[in-house]
Amino acid sequence: MEHEITGHTTLIGLLGSPVGHSKSPMMHNEAFQALGLDYCYLAFDVQEANLKQAVDGLKVLGARGMNVTMPCKNAIVSLCDRLSPAAQISGAVNTIVIEEDKRITGHTTDGAGFFLSCREEGFEIKGKKMVILGSGGAGTAILVQAALDGAEEISVFTRSSSAFAARTHQVAEKLREQTKCRIQICEYQDSLLKREIQSSQLLVNATNVGMAPKVSECLIPDASYLHPELTVADIIYNPKETRLIAMAKEAGCRAFGGSYMLLYQGAESFRLWTGKEMPVELIKKKMFQYPHALLRASP
Repeated sequence: MEHEITGHTTLIGLLGSPVGHSKSPMMHNEAFQALGLDYCYLAFDVQEANLKQAVDGLKVLGARGMNVTMPCKNAIVSLCDRLSPAAQISGAVNTIVIEEDKRITGHTTDGAGFFLSCREEGFEIKGKKMVILGSGGAGTAILVQAALDGAEEISVFTRSSSAFAARTHQVAEKLREQTKCRIQICEYQDSLLKREIQSSQLLVNATNVGMAPKVSECLIPDASYLHPELTVADIIYNPKETRLIAMAKEAGCRAFGGSYMLLYQGAESFRLWTGKEMPVELIKKKMFQYPHALLRASP
């Protein structure tokens, strides 16, 4: 049975740039069809400068909500009328729900989706130390969720010149007040980066460095920075194996890409929009047929 568009079909979609590579339209439309829901998910290439205009238009058109991706995850916050607790702490939103009164509620599902993907790989963050590369929307969402989930220590690497640096310090301070997690914000400096990774159990690339088409890029200089007891995660899912993941396999690490993070953060967005649970196992079979184990190091 095909997914039919009717005169009553409700619009949901994705805002950001670039979005042409996104699997979200296929994933959500497959789920809508499976549950017989009259929604349609489309991707819209929108730069930050045009974000307010796009959101105003969506409200007029009666859209139900949107996912928001780079570079708009922080800019969208000021356009929301309400924020979920995690979104408020992180200062980033990846999902908006447009209510019947046209007020917008902003949520962040990236952190929860990321740690569900970690559990798929047998890794639990509670009581562990981790290194996060990047302090943008996804990196901050992962930082917040890690602290709330009981991480013992987190080192976030960012550049002081980054537009996100001041916000990252503010988020870290809020988390120190609300959790027992030790958090430090670090500059990219090779010896410090290597030392922090060597004493960690989880390394996460939460930037777009290494995303197609610039697949040769990597923030880790070489495999000597890694160690076999380290789990390495990359939020990028295109390509399936980034240079960082290949390097991690070379070092004997457990490593995985961003496909299941995409799935689980999407499932939470789906629930917020529709009030129903995404048929996750069906979507795995339809869209994520390659085993995650293919991204792990050989024993």
